[in-house]
Amino acid sequence: MISVLMRSHNDIKYIRQTVEMLLAQELDEGMEIISCDDRSTDGTAEYLATVPALRRIAPPEGRYVPGKTLNYMIRQAKGEIIVFNNSDAIPQSREYLKFLTLPLKEAKVDCVYGNQIARQDAFRVVRKDYERAFGDGMISSSWGNFFSLVSSSFRKSDLLAKPFNEQIQYSEDADWVRRYSAKIAYAADAVVEHSHNYTLQEIKKRFFNEGVADTQMGKKPMNILHCIRSVIAETLRDWIYLAKHGAFNEFFYAPLYRCVQKVSYYRGTQQ
Repeated sequence: MISVLMRSHNDIKYIRQTVEMLLAQELDEGMEIISCDDRSTDGTAEYLATVPALRRIAPPEGRYVPGKTLNYMIRQAKGEIIVFNNSDAIPQSREYLKFLTLPLKEAKVDCVYGNQIARQDAFRVVRKDYERAFGDGMISSSWGNFFSLVSSSFRKSDLLAKPFNEQIQYSEDADWVRRYSAKIAYAADAVVEHSHNYTLQEIKKRFFNEGVADTQMGKKPMNILHCIRSVIAETLRDWIYLAKHGAFNEFFYAPLYRCVQKVSYYRGTQQ
């Protein structure tokens, strides 16, 4: 049996499509969808209450901590296979779950992450990042322990024996694969639509906190020269990509985006 664990918070714009596609999956085994909504105020919770096929559970008490909520949901699951699917990550086929869980049949595989494509309204620089991180998986395979919990699968027994870190607020997925030296598989055919057009302030917050989390996990802090080189290199890649796709309207935005992203991450690693 497969247990799909879906966390949500103010995702009314996408959650209906996500749930409908999850319920439409073609599987040879049983499935349950466990929904844990983190006190949404935009109608998400009300929508979830109208779907009887979902198993709804209340979030843990206290402030939201990703690892705490994940471990709590895992303990509620009935399936031997755990799938994490963000409430705003919309499966693109009815065989999505088959593709996402198939690699777990190999004993040497500890966890699997799926393919994410950017939404139609995504900024071009965001679209480029998703194509590099996912796509055929060739580029990210050289990044070392790259993983995304957004669309992923595990064995429940492994997650019970090796729980998520409840002391960090970001990058709990990267922490898990590093801490347990996990053997990762990429399911390119398991596709979800998922991306965010973050504001510059949201980018600043996200990457600062990712820098903090990486340092907490023992990663060496970024130095200022590496930060500068990273901004320049990524901006050049952005400009090549934007020119190739005729997205000249983002030419001036790209260096600003990369500067905020990389400098915020650098500052986070200095904490």
